[in-house]
Amino acid sequence: MGVSAKTGQGIDELLEMLLLEAEMLELRADPDRPANGVVVEAELSKGKGPLATVLISRGTLKVGDVVMVGLHYGRIKAMLDDKGHRIHEAGPSKPVEILGLSGVPLAGERFYVVSDEKRARDIAASKRLKEEKKKLDASSQKISLEELYERIKHGEVKELRIIIKADVGGSLEAIKDSLEKLSTGDIRLLVIHAQVGNINESDIMLGSASNAVIVGFHVDIMPKARALAKQEGVEVRIYNIIYEAVNDVKAAMEGMLEPIVEEAFLGRAEIRQVFKVSRVGIVAGCFVAKGAIPRNAACKLIRDKEVIFKGKISSLKHLKDDIKEAREGFECGISLEFKDVQKGDIIEVVEIKKVARRLK
Repeated sequence: MGVSAKTGQGIDELLEMLLLEAEMLELRADPDRPANGVVVEAELSKGKGPLATVLISRGTLKVGDVVMVGLHYGRIKAMLDDKGHRIHEAGPSKPVEILGLSGVPLAGERFYVVSDEKRARDIAASKRLKEEKKKLDASSQKISLEELYERIKHGEVKELRIIIKADVGGSLEAIKDSLEKLSTGDIRLLVIHAQVGNINESDIMLGSASNAVIVGFHVDIMPKARALAKQEGVEVRIYNIIYEAVNDVKAAMEGMLEPIVEEAFLGRAEIRQVFKVSRVGIVAGCFVAKGAIPRNAACKLIRDKEVIFKGKISSLKHLKDDIKEAREGFECGISLEFKDVQKGDIIEVVEIKKVARRLK
């Protein structure tokens, strides 16, 4: 049977099944202990500051408790139930919105009640140090300088750096996950910073220092940050739909890839005689066997089925007159930048096309 939170379909049956499973498995939660649980959603409110919706797994959460969640901590100033009413405490399986955290936690992080605020501050500081060390370790390249230089020289290292700002933690994680999946063997997408809140001056300075693009989702850019972005030349894109952000970033990544060079066959000419003409040099008397030979076109000189020269046709003549093109079945005189041409060689003319590469 389907379940819909919007219409209420199947909700009663779902709750009955959950209660039945809890009874059969003898699931119990102790309310008489410090609370812990998981963050369901979090956001930065303009009027209230960091807000986190949490689901209590064990214990009883009370106003005034000091909680630790991820890299953030705080004393709970207020709690709201699912109807927006203020409450003073909440027990196991109760979803509540809490105010008073030092920052916006990520959805899915666990929270714990700790004994005092000093301990929570120390734990948060220790976690931040570990997180910074992890970022430094992740960003360090485990290759030699010589190897890195060679890879850059050959276009093997390509990286697009992104800073993400979103209105709520759930959207932030969804966008981050969608963008990171765009990385391929040819080009890497690196999210160097992801946070809930409006785009500020610190984000712009980070983007400028790291050559990153800033992607915002359902957020605003602060007036000073907007002016700074223009001054520093940092690109800021703000979206309301996730797939539009993903498509734009994908297009940017494809633009960073080197185009594929393709050759389109235009014509083939057989060299039947070689002449040395004063003031001109070596001229190959040719018969156009297939297609057409345009003047100044890219060409290959083939001898015994091997390409011995690639370059351009420097002049194209019929008798003594310059012509723009020699068509199939006609004779012409061709001069190349390469002088070692022989009777029996083949001149094959191609059009060089650059085709944009796509991410696989």
